Amino acid sequence: MNITILENKALLGVGAAQAGIIAIKDALDQKDHVAIILATGASQFQMLENLIKSDIDWSRVTIFHLDEYIGLSDDHPASFRRYLRERVIEKLPAVGQFVGVNGSAENIVEEIDRLNRLISAQEIDVCFAGIGENGHLAFNDPPADFTTTVPYLTVELDEACRRQQLGEKWFSCLEEVPTQAISMSINQIMLSRVLILSIPDTRKALAVKQALQGPVVNSVPASIVQRHPACQVFLDSESASLMTEQ
Repeated sequence: MNITILENKALLGVGAAQAGIIAIKDALDQKDHVAIILATGASQFQMLENLIKSDIDWSRVTIFHLDEYIGLSDDHPASFRRYLRERVIEKLPAVGQFVGVNGSAENIVEEIDRLNRLISAQEIDVCFAGIGENGHLAFNDPPADFTTTVPYLTVELDEACRRQQLGEKWFSCLEEVPTQAISMSINQIMLSRVLILSIPDTRKALAVKQALQGPVVNSVPASIVQRHPACQVFLDSESASLMTEQ
């Protein structure tokens, strides 16, 4: 695990994007088509802004995303499909494929089966992600399932996670925040050849310390990244403020 601490979130976004661009281009040098995973949320704003400015041949890239609320239409302001469509897909030249998670599907079991078939046919070259204030990775809230091998699954969202979404102004009240989501599993995230984490802000400082300098435990789901063979973590001075030198 390689940790880079930058002065502010703007520089964090540049650094994380550049690391991702290098990893994607390296993969494209080795094969005709690559697959990546994109995360959403406030932590990814600066990274994505820089990533889409690159000269990557996006026609050779398949994009998966990490998670989506169950029961939320894709025109809702908090929809992660909408987030990626507006911030990434519509701003790029033709993307090879975008595999969206349809949380408003009539049959969630069938939707998860579809996603699992599609991602199981791909080697994921780069996964971009963040971590939650409660230490979650994707929507795998504590205690996370470290053992399941299914790529996507239905998860229950705990109150801390839901309050984070409220705090980030995606919803107007806690009651509006869904209680379930479709999430990529911990195991599937860890299968990515390169894992790039963007984690800004003081509100993530305790989760950062626990995830990166504490034991690997499912009560801090993101702690599992300590076991990833090619994980690059990008922090700003605020999110790194509780870290101790080792």
